[in-house]
Amino acid sequence: MEKTDGIGKEHGSTEENQSFKDGSICGYNSLHHLLSANLKPQLYQEVSRLLLGLNCGKALETIVPPESAKALSSKHDFDLQAFKFSADKELLREPRVVRVGLIQNSIALPTTAPFSDQKKAIFEKLGPIIDAAGASGVNILCLQEAWMMPFAFCTREKRWCEFAEPVNGESTQFLQEFALKYNMVIISSILERDINHGETLWNTAVIIGNHGNIIGKHRKNHIPRVGDFNESTYYMEGNTGHPVFETAYGKIAVNICYGRHHPLNWLAFGLNGAEIVFNPSATVGELSEPMWPIEVILYPHFI
Repeated sequence: MEKTDGIGKEHGSTEENQSFKDGSICGYNSLHHLLSANLKPQLYQEVSRLLLGLNCGKALETIVPPESAKALSSKHDFDLQAFKFSADKELLREPRVVRVGLIQNSIALPTTAPFSDQKKAIFEKLGPIIDAAGASGVNILCLQEAWMMPFAFCTREKRWCEFAEPVNGESTQFLQEFALKYNMVIISSILERDINHGETLWNTAVIIGNHGNIIGKHRKNHIPRVGDFNESTYYMEGNTGHPVFETAYGKIAVNICYGRHHPLNWLAFGLNGAEIVFNPSATVGELSEPMWPIEVILYPHFI
C-alpha cells in the first residue's frame, strides 16, 4: 500500500483527486474544517490562535442561530454559522453592536442552461439564505463577488457579458425587497453595464440601504492579470477611488476581491473613515485560503 497522509487518504487515490476537482481541501470545505476534524481540541485551539490571533485576548465565540434560521438552513441545504467578535470598551461611548452577514454561494443550474434561467435559479437559491440572515437579525449583508452569474472571468469568453446589468437592474431590484423587509443594508457585487457611458462594463459593488434605496456604488480598482487569468477581458480598473458609505449601522467600504492583496487599498479606505471594509470575493480554496489568515491579521478593518 502507498504511504498515506495524516488524514488517512492514499496519495494519488481517486478520493483525493476528486477532492481537488470539486474545490475542496482533501474533501473538506475549508482549512479549518480539515484541522478541527483531525486535531485534538486543545491543539486545534492553539493552531487557530497562531493562524487567526485572538479576539480581545480570547478565542472567537460561537453563536447559536435562531431556530427559524436553522430550519431554513436544514430545509434548503446550506451551511449556517455565527460568531461573536468583541471590541475593547471605550470610556465615553456605549458599545455599538453590528450584526454582519456574509454569503458565499454556488450556481444553481449548469452553465449550459439559458442565461435567464441561470440567473432566476440563483435568485431562488439565495432567497432562503437571505431570509435566514434576516431571521438572525443581520444588519449588513455582503454577497460574494458577481453572485448573480457563474464566475466566468477566467475564461475570456465574451458571451458571459450578457449577464451584465445596470446598477438599478434586476439583481438590485431583487435585493431591495429584502433590504426593506429586514431593515438591512446589502452589498451586492455585480457585473455592471454602464448604459450612460457606451455600455462600459465594470465589476461593481452596489450598496443598498436599509430602506431599499441605493446609497452608492464602488468599482473594483485592481484587476488580476496572472498568467492566462486576465479579468480585463471583461472590465477594466474602476474609476470610483476609495469611497466610504454612511449607513444606518456605520461607515462601510468595499474592497472587491483582488484588491485585498494591495495594502494601500485598505489604508485608503481607513483614512477615508471606514469602520468596516468588506471584501466580496469569488475564488477557490487552494488558491487563496493560505493568504486569508495573513491578510486578516494585517488589515484590521477586513471582513
